[in-house]
Amino acid sequence: MQSDNQVAVAKSSQVRLRPIALPVEHGGWGLLAAPVLLGLWLAPSLAGIGLSIAALGAFLTRQPLKLAFGDYQRGKRYPRTVWAERFALGYGAIALTGLGVAISTAAAPVWLPIALAVPFALGQLFFDLRKESRALAAELCGAVAISALAAAIMMANGWPASRALLAWMLLALQAVTAIIYVRIRLRLARNEPAHRAPAFWWHGAALGLVGGLVIAGWIGWPVLVAFGLLGLRCWIGLLPRSLSTPTPLVGGQEVLASLITVAGIALGMHF
Repeated sequence: MQSDNQVAVAKSSQVRLRPIALPVEHGGWGLLAAPVLLGLWLAPSLAGIGLSIAALGAFLTRQPLKLAFGDYQRGKRYPRTVWAERFALGYGAIALTGLGVAISTAAAPVWLPIALAVPFALGQLFFDLRKESRALAAELCGAVAISALAAAIMMANGWPASRALLAWMLLALQAVTAIIYVRIRLRLARNEPAHRAPAFWWHGAALGLVGGLVIAGWIGWPVLVAFGLLGLRCWIGLLPRSLSTPTPLVGGQEVLASLITVAGIALGMHF
């Protein structure tokens, strides 16, 4: 007869670690990469690298934390619960280490964008704990919160708050429009009821806002070009003939759109 320890080892060996250790929403990686690239492009520093590591740790903590909390709510403790706790603690340690490096090497305080992002992060956490991670409000809160990383990296290298927060706003605007567009496109591709108008409205409003900022001299024309390309991508992507595009290819297109936007914002902030 097997001992309790042998049974525990056998059960642990059957646990699939990847769904516990890594987020299931692949789009989250792109949302994390964009502010890291933009921030380090405009303001490379050791503190910025530390903030990027802290953000990565916090981003990875979300998946095992959701699983562990869900098991606690059910009053159950599975072998995966133990692994979820371990991964959450490990990722949390990485986040704290990165934050410590950032605080000790930053040229200026970085708390302003972090504090402003907290309500959005808590909003996403609220939906996570309710098992509504894929709700539109949850995704929008997460996108806005994580975009603040660009502003924090910039301020850590001495950029003024006004310029850093402007970069956050532009990056968050791109993320919000992308989420709305992709959700509508995927619903239409599955023949589910959806209206194209909100995607067009949001892209039009974003383009108008960016155009106003360019006219006011706050940013350069490359940002307007980038958002113009986003609007063109939205219009083409929602054409009936485009809806047959495989979902992985749509994801790749969005990564490219995000990179174009990062380049446009970075160049436009220098002009």
